[in-house]
Amino acid sequence: MTQAELHDRDGSAEADLIARLRAGDEAAFEALVARHYATMLAVAQTYVKGRAVAEEVVQETWLAVIQGLDRFEGRASLKTWILSILVNKAKTRGVREARSVPFASLAGEDDAPAVDPGRFRGPDDAFPGHWQAYPRNWGADVAVGDRETIRAAMGAIAALPPAQQTVIRMRDVEGYSSEEVCDALDVSEGNQRVLLHRARSRVRAALEEHLDG
Repeated sequence: MTQAELHDRDGSAEADLIARLRAGDEAAFEALVARHYATMLAVAQTYVKGRAVAEEVVQETWLAVIQGLDRFEGRASLKTWILSILVNKAKTRGVREARSVPFASLAGEDDAPAVDPGRFRGPDDAFPGHWQAYPRNWGADVAVGDRETIRAAMGAIAALPPAQQTVIRMRDVEGYSSEEVCDALDVSEGNQRVLLHRARSRVRAALEEHLDG
């Protein structure tokens, strides 16, 4: 299937989802919430103080989504539109509580290397920056089919510092592009790349321990 065909298929699926949501399809809405809730919570927690407040922001966002669906024009993807509502509400709530800080300031929240730098290939290697080796028991069938491995990966993501968790959830769980992440969080491409690298390194290290331990 070509990229154009994939784009058309995704666009058609999203149009169908929006139609179902506007028609009041509760199952469609529940599935949408289940898919995006964890990422939305992670994003909200970078702007407000405490999980309870972040959960309130997420709930307020879903209410705004329901109320605004008829006005959604599709200029951005549905998930990007939802996230933009969330970020605006989280920023407003953070200012009200004197807690809001620019997301970019969190990029240096943990400057320690995620793993030993020697685990990566050097600048003269054919694949600079890549891992030297895969876990001994690594394989597509294990990575995709083993629920324990998936649980280990998601547990590792949940344990990450807030900014790293937010970026890896958006990029690797939700499928946002780097440009969408930078725009939504008002973070530079360089900071986004550093946060994603640190997050992926920690998750990869956790998977190594799970698979080889």
